[in-house]
Amino acid sequence: MAVELTEAASKQVKELKQAQNLPENVFLRMGVRGGGCSGMSYSLEFDTEKGPHDREFDIDGVKVVVDTKSYLYLAGITLDYVQQGLTGGFTFVNPKAKSTCGCGTSFSA
Repeated sequence: MAVELTEAASKQVKELKQAQNLPENVFLRMGVRGGGCSGMSYSLEFDTEKGPHDREFDIDGVKVVVDTKSYLYLAGITLDYVQQGLTGGFTFVNPKAKSTCGCGTSFSA
């Protein structure tokens, strides 16, 4: 199972990279950390260093990297970008999450 990005998420990641003048070798790192209201929280950041066991995906021209431990929770996830009024944000659609929090970035597995 891979990780997926919707067209809107892919477009937003590309726009953020361009707006921040990030070089080509920068990729999107998706991860999971302990904490948050439901026990675990998602993380998204730009990065340039890969670990020896990282999984790499190329989705619509966006390079996404996930560390091995996070991949246990993120396999099959879809990252979306939703615009509501004047604000927008990334949302996670995770079939492995047993419950999620109203904040949208915290879950339990």
